[in-house]
Amino acid sequence: MKSLVIGYGSIGARHARLLGELGCRTAVVSVREIDFQLTYSDLAKAVADEQPDYVVIANATNQHHDTLEKLVHLGFCGTVLVEKPVFNHPLQVPPHSFQNVFVAYNLRFHPIILRLKSLLEGEEIISVQAYVGQYLPDWRPTTDYRSSYSASAEQGGGALRDLSHELDYLSWILGGWQRVIAIGGHFSSLEITTDDVFALMLVTPECPIVTLQLNYLDRLTRRCILINTASHTIEADLIKGTVTIDRDVESFVTERNATYRAMHEAILTGNSDTLCSLEDGLSTLRLIEAAEFSAKQEKWIAK
Repeated sequence: MKSLVIGYGSIGARHARLLGELGCRTAVVSVREIDFQLTYSDLAKAVADEQPDYVVIANATNQHHDTLEKLVHLGFCGTVLVEKPVFNHPLQVPPHSFQNVFVAYNLRFHPIILRLKSLLEGEEIISVQAYVGQYLPDWRPTTDYRSSYSASAEQGGGALRDLSHELDYLSWILGGWQRVIAIGGHFSSLEITTDDVFALMLVTPECPIVTLQLNYLDRLTRRCILINTASHTIEADLIKGTVTIDRDVESFVTERNATYRAMHEAILTGNSDTLCSLEDGLSTLRLIEAAEFSAKQEKWIAK
C-alpha cells in the first residue's frame, strides 16, 4: 500500500509516522523543508511519481477543498482521508472518481466512545451533557500558540472547529442533529482571532436535550460526558479513562496514537462501519455554521 500525506504540521507528521509503522510506503507533500525520508514540494509530481493508493489531506483547513480539487484534476482514484473539520465552510465536493472519502474524526475509535455507543443502543436517552476544554498555549509546547492555525480564523481555527470531535461523536451516537442554539466567541485574553469558547444546546433524533461546551481555556484539560437514560446514569471521562454506569466503574487504557492507528487500519482493510463519511463530516460542518449563526442571531437554528 502506497500512501501520501499532504501537509507536515504536527498532525501530518503523526499520520506519516503511523502509516509507515503500518507498513505503507509513505511520502509527504510539504512546501517547507522537513525531516522526512521521502518528500515532495509539488502535489502533481508526488501523485505522478508515487501513484498512491491512499491520500491524507492534513494541511490547513482552509486549503482542504482546493487540495481535493487538485486531486480530482490529477485523476486520483484511490481513498482520501481529510483532516477535521472537512472544510472551513460548507462547500460542494467536485465530481470525482475517488474510491472513498472519509473525515478524520478518530475519537469514534476511542474505546470509551465505542463503549458509550454500545451501552446506549436500545436505551431511552433523556439528557446528555458533554464538555471539552484545554488551554491553547499548552497544546503544542514547542510552538507559540499565536502562530498556530488554531489562533487564526482565516486558516479555519477556533474552539468550535478544533474541538469538533464532540459534535461528530454526539451526532454519531444520537442519530444526527435537528436544531441548535448557541452562544460563543472570543472572551479571554488569548491573542487569537478565533473563538475561544462555545456553548451549544441541541435537539437530536435520539435525545431531546444535549448540552455541550468547548473551550481553549481549561488549564486542567477535560473531556467528559454525562448521560441520563430512563434506566441508568452514565459518566465517561476520556482523560481519566473511565466509564461509570450508575456506581460501577470500568477503566480503559488508551495509548495516545491508538485511535489514529485504528482509523487508518479501518481504511486500509476496507472496514468503514466506524469511519466518519464525507456526508457525516459535512453535516458536522453545517452544525458548526448553524451554531455560529445562532450565536450571532440569538435564536434556534434548524438543520
